[in-house]
Amino acid sequence: MNRPLLITDCDEVLLHMVGHFADWVAEAHGFSFDLSAPGFRNALLQKDGQPVPAERIWPLLDDFFTTEMHRQNIVPGAAEALREIGEMAEIVILTNIGDEFEAGRVAQLERFEIRHRVLCNRGGKGPPVAELIADMQPSAVVFVDDLPVHHQSVAAHAPDVWRLHMIAEPRLAAHTPAAPDAHARIDDWAEAVPWIRARLAEGPARA
Repeated sequence: MNRPLLITDCDEVLLHMVGHFADWVAEAHGFSFDLSAPGFRNALLQKDGQPVPAERIWPLLDDFFTTEMHRQNIVPGAAEALREIGEMAEIVILTNIGDEFEAGRVAQLERFEIRHRVLCNRGGKGPPVAELIADMQPSAVVFVDDLPVHHQSVAAHAPDVWRLHMIAEPRLAAHTPAAPDAHARIDDWAEAVPWIRARLAEGPARA
């Protein structure tokens, strides 16, 4: 077995995104974004108060990542946490954006002195997590993400992975319950690091 592995999301785990997206859609399109609403489909509203059609949401997100990634700022404590965890584990950043944004994401993270392997993904994260485990053969794995759907996917495809639900945006965290398929919910990196290090030292997750 090789060193343990941390697989972490980027947006609202390492970098703040949703608040900046809300500012941008208001400026560029006149849409409002209700950070207390569950999910993008309910949160993103047109000028008449009706939800933005679902088919427009991904193109809007793509437009944001094409031109507005410079707005994003680092989550407090994230870079320090990765440096500490990196002393004992490999780190992969598994981000739910298209491959066309990989170079931009790498450069964006480098501005905050975060230099780890970046993988882009569309859809559930369970399959790519399982592929990483098959390839790297780590002694233990912790997965960190803000979206419950990805914890569900990882639980189904890689059940031996420890799953930590983290939402770094306080306005979202206050209205979002803990993911049912996560082992823990911690929204602050200073509190999360001891939990992550303990799980990586412990070995595979147990049912």
